[in-house]
Amino acid sequence: MRIVELRQYVLRPGARDALIELFEREFVAGQQAVGITVGGRFRDLDDPNRFVWLRAFPDMAARRRSLESFYTGPVWREHRDAANSTMTDSDDVLLLRGPGFRPLPGAREVLATVCHPSDATAFEAYAARHLTPGHALHRTEHAANDYPRLPVRTGEDVRVWFGPAEPPPWPSRRLRLEPVTA
Repeated sequence: MRIVELRQYVLRPGARDALIELFEREFVAGQQAVGITVGGRFRDLDDPNRFVWLRAFPDMAARRRSLESFYTGPVWREHRDAANSTMTDSDDVLLLRGPGFRPLPGAREVLATVCHPSDATAFEAYAARHLTPGHALHRTEHAANDYPRLPVRTGEDVRVWFGPAEPPPWPSRRLRLEPVTA
């Protein structure tokens, strides 16, 4: 299992397409060049001012090295002001452990569920009944964020999966997402 960030950005009204164009043109290859696996990138179908995406790393040490390389490197330096001008909040980040996720080619909508189970054993029973390997189940990574320049949410234990499933009996949020590229 890899270290995965689920990143949800709140954008200025009307700025999502500009960020997506910049992201696809500059940031995907720029991150891949320093060892980051860029996963699914999505428009939130229920919020026109939200961009959701995933990136993955082999482990926490590789995460720190790759983030340091990217955020001190030429691609970010050249394009950070343009990217940051589209955002009002980029701190909604879950640090997870899991397989990562990319939608299947041609997918038009992906469901993602962020669940806060109160009982790990009961959640495992739920997962055994309702989730398949195709759901790409992720669990909170509790390691300390060793790149504090980019905050992550702490103090919560979540499960995140992709694809339709019976709603869990715990507090959860379902995201309806449209892949940026398929």
